[in-house]
Amino acid sequence: MKRGGIGLAGALGFSAVALGAFGAHGLRGRLTPPLLEIYRTGALYHLIHAVAALAVALGGDRLRRGGLILGLFTTGVVVFSGSLYALALSGVSALGAVTPLGGLMLLAAWALVAAEALPPRGPSRPPTT
Repeated sequence: MKRGGIGLAGALGFSAVALGAFGAHGLRGRLTPPLLEIYRTGALYHLIHAVAALAVALGGDRLRRGGLILGLFTTGVVVFSGSLYALALSGVSALGAVTPLGGLMLLAAWALVAAEALPPRGPSRPPTT
């Protein structure tokens, strides 16, 4: 998973920078300020979660659910940021209804990251005296 995860994080990071630059330079003056702000939010979350995906990929061997976390981050970025990009570019506000689903995926990934700090579940043992 480590090499594939690093590649996936690299692809997320590359696309975040490319889409962010496109928004900053190619869309200025073409979108209204509120739509440009929606686009920027998508790019910000995209980049932050690319870095988070890289951290998960690098620590994947020590994580119990690294693959699931990476999948949730990736799917969350596609749905959350993708819906914001599409909304900003098209102006179709109905696309915003999809955005919370991506947000839930990102929240689930972060919850699993936090759960990694918990001790592994296993058979309970009686205390020794």
